Amino acid sequence: MEYYAEKETFRKQTEAVGMARKVKRGDAWFPLRIGKRFYNSMNQLAIEVFRTSDEEIDHNFEFGRPVMFFKMRKPSPEAFVDRKKSQESKSGTSSVSYFNFTGTVSYVDGDKMVITVPDSAPLLDLQSSEVPVGVQLSFDETSYKMMFDALDRVMKARGNRLAYLRDLFYSHQKAQRFTFAPMKFPWLNPTQERAVNEVLWAKDVAVVHGPPGTGKTTTLVEAINETLMRESQVLVCAQSNMAVDWICEKLVDRGINVLRIGNPTRVNDKMLGFTYERKFEAHPDYPQLWAIRKAVRQLRSNRKRGSESYHQKMERLKARATELEIRINSELFGEARVIASTLVGSNSRIMEGQKFGTLFIDEAAQALEAACWIPIKRCTRVIFAGDHCQLPPTVKCIAAQRAGLGKTLMERIVENKPEVVTLLKVQYRMNDEIMRFSSDWFYGGKVESAPQIKYRGILDYDIPMMWIDTAPQQGNPGEPSVSAPQPENPGEPSVSSPLEGKGNVGFRETFVGESFGRINRDEAELTLKTLEDYFGKIGKQRILDEQIDVGIISPYRAQVQYLKQLVRKREFFKPYRSLITVNTVDGFQGQERDVILISLVRANDEGQIGFLNDLRRMNVAITRARMKLIIIGDPSTLCRHPFYRKLYEYVKSLGNS
Repeated sequence: MEYYAEKETFRKQTEAVGMARKVKRGDAWFPLRIGKRFYNSMNQLAIEVFRTSDEEIDHNFEFGRPVMFFKMRKPSPEAFVDRKKSQESKSGTSSVSYFNFTGTVSYVDGDKMVITVPDSAPLLDLQSSEVPVGVQLSFDETSYKMMFDALDRVMKARGNRLAYLRDLFYSHQKAQRFTFAPMKFPWLNPTQERAVNEVLWAKDVAVVHGPPGTGKTTTLVEAINETLMRESQVLVCAQSNMAVDWICEKLVDRGINVLRIGNPTRVNDKMLGFTYERKFEAHPDYPQLWAIRKAVRQLRSNRKRGSESYHQKMERLKARATELEIRINSELFGEARVIASTLVGSNSRIMEGQKFGTLFIDEAAQALEAACWIPIKRCTRVIFAGDHCQLPPTVKCIAAQRAGLGKTLMERIVENKPEVVTLLKVQYRMNDEIMRFSSDWFYGGKVESAPQIKYRGILDYDIPMMWIDTAPQQGNPGEPSVSAPQPENPGEPSVSSPLEGKGNVGFRETFVGESFGRINRDEAELTLKTLEDYFGKIGKQRILDEQIDVGIISPYRAQVQYLKQLVRKREFFKPYRSLITVNTVDGFQGQERDVILISLVRANDEGQIGFLNDLRRMNVAITRARMKLIIIGDPSTLCRHPFYRKLYEYVKSLGNS
């Protein structure tokens, strides 16, 4: 039902949303500059495209996503004579015509993208078009089909390892374990050491539960390394390309030979040489294979009608090319100790026939249940790593969410088999006062701070957490409060609002559409004024010398884009722009900054907070800061929810301590 709901939503949006709106949302590039076309190492026809405007807009193009090319003609002057035609022209639907082929993103970096297309694609028409051309995202059916196939295979499995794991994961049956003495890892803390040993003892399944800053990746890398002492090769997967790249970089740093299937979204010098494509191109037999492929293309283009030797030559060349491809593929997989890909990418044709002893799924709490079963078919046992108290998987269909699709396979195993779960309990990221609320609310108070970071801060006698109160003052509903909870002790630093004395300001949210959600412009202004004042306290030169980095988080895309615009426009932030990141909660998953500001946006008389009700997202937001966390929001709206009321009271208690 998620598939059909999303497909229908995409169809409606494609028909109803104008091109300017698609560009603004990051779903389209228009206009384009068309670059060269070529055949890549996988013998796929590819074409370069370059974005020529709206470079400041964050786009949603990434490796593996399907795209469509289009032309856009300007409406004729006569079109405006007729009101109906005028409306159609403004909507952008009547002037857009699509090319009759679908491409796939092969590489994207900044404003450059490489797209693979079918050999039959009319690229000459695209390159020689007299009217502006663009590219937009198309509906991605491939991932859904793979998940459907995986679920079908799992349900039909009988009498094999896949059937055993299926029955085990969805029951309270005890998982099997090996029995041998625990290994010692003096460089790990006790809970990390236990987690690695639990992974080694597991015959069927183990879960590494890593709250924010507890060294989950460090633990996972150690577990993979120790597993490779016992197995020749393992499979490492994650839901997103970014998560795969991150774990791959850590494995490469340990000197482990990694083969990355699929181009990383964030291609860098370190990872580029470990991708399948680059290793394929670097193989000694590749020049010979390329020459054969070139000969095949020339033979097709110069084919003589009625030639008897054509088919014989073609078959010989194809057979030789296939032989070389198999040889290269076999050697690449034979040399690698770790095969890494996304969950969907593990179904790549180049993985055909590959089997593994152990599968590691990183960020498993963000992975759709159906997607996890795609790589499980290749493995004997599964190790999950993640935190189901942070970001959940993205499920767009409400009916699918209610039917249980929002619950991950990791969550089901945690519920059914708590004995296979190891909680990492020592965090190395945050000041203890920043961490404490998250630990108490989400992890039963079990997470503690490492001694060396417990009191980390930027300024002496600074309050690690602040809440800037934008609620209207009592007796004057139109005026926001100009101060957060004030300390009773005069010696304590004030948490007053930077807008003190500004007067009657309406801190109210505005709805700007389903795709972007809500915006609170006055709160955005206040957020940057707060940051300016804090930079003034730190000292401008110290910020640059020590490279103190800042993250500005908002749950809503409209607020994020508005904040980005303000940062670009403000002359004050020009020297610090490289140190400031503005993004949604989802965009900050797995990241950390010295200073974090959170603009909560919601401010209304009804107390409606929308998807701020998803407390797991807020757990991510409030655990990104190392030394300073500033929350900007309206308690009169938010504190009707018990979580935000407790959070507000906790922050207030820090100021009064």
